Amino acid sequence: MPAPERMLTILRRATEFVKRTPGRHGHTVFLKDAKDVLVAGDLHGHLGNFQTVMNAAALAANPKRHLVLQEVIHSAFRYPTGGDKSHQLLDLFAALKCQFPERVHLLPGNHEMAQMTGRPIGKGNESYNELFVEGIKAGYGTAWGEIHKAYMEMLKALPLAIRTPNRVFISHSLVPARNMATFDPASLLAESYDEKEYLPGGCVYGLLWGRDTSQENAEEFLRKVDADLLISGHIPTDTGYDTPNTKQLIVDCSESPAAYVLFPADTAITHAELVACVRTI
Repeated sequence: MPAPERMLTILRRATEFVKRTPGRHGHTVFLKDAKDVLVAGDLHGHLGNFQTVMNAAALAANPKRHLVLQEVIHSAFRYPTGGDKSHQLLDLFAALKCQFPERVHLLPGNHEMAQMTGRPIGKGNESYNELFVEGIKAGYGTAWGEIHKAYMEMLKALPLAIRTPNRVFISHSLVPARNMATFDPASLLAESYDEKEYLPGGCVYGLLWGRDTSQENAEEFLRKVDADLLISGHIPTDTGYDTPNTKQLIVDCSESPAAYVLFPADTAITHAELVACVRTI
C-alpha cells in the first residue's frame, strides 16, 4: 500500500481533477474530443479485470481515447483480517485520474452512494458498508479516518453521467418507469443535490438504483436525456454483458466472464454496431 500521506495527496489531487474535468457541466461530462471510449461495467474490487481493462485501454498509446469505470467498491475480496479490499480500486482510479486527468472517469453506482450516504447495503448477515471501512483500516492503519474522508469527498464529486459526441449516454442505470414522469434531465446539470435526491424517489437514487430495462422505459429515458443509446451497469449478467432492449447495453466486470465495450465516439453508431464492439474477459 502507498504511504498514507502520499495516498491522501493523490486522492485530493484526483478529486480536484474530477471537479475540473473538461466538458463537465454539473454532474454530467460532455466528451468533446474523443475518438473512442472504453467502458467497463461494475468492477467491484476485481483487480484482475481492472488490469485487463487497463491493458486494453492503452491510454498512453491512444491520446484521444477515454476510459470510463463504473462502481468499483464492495467486493468479496478480503484482507486476512476480513476487511474488504475494494478500496484499492479507488486508490488506482485516483492515481489514473492524476495521470490522465482529462480522459479517465469514474461513474458511481448504488454501492458508492450507499457508502457515501451511510445507507445500509449488504448480503445476508454481511454489511458491505462495515467491511469497506474494515478494509481501509487493514490497509492504512491509524490513518484510516483521513483516508476514508478523502474517499467520500472524491465519491461525492464524481459525475453521474457521460455523453459522447455520437449521442451515447453512459450512466450506472436508468430511472425507473414509476419515476420517469417526474424525472427532469436538467437535474443532471446541477452542481449539488439536496439530501432528498439520494433517497428513494430522488433523481440520484433513481439513476443509480433503477432496474427497469423494458424497451418502453429505455426509449423514454433516452428521449428525456436526448440520446440514442445507453451503456449502463448495475445488473449482473451471466456472460459479462446483456442487451435487454434495442437501445441499451449492460457491461459487467464484477466476475468471470466479464466484458467491456470499446466503441468509436466520433461517428454515428447503431445498437448492433455498439454490441459488436463488446469484448469479453
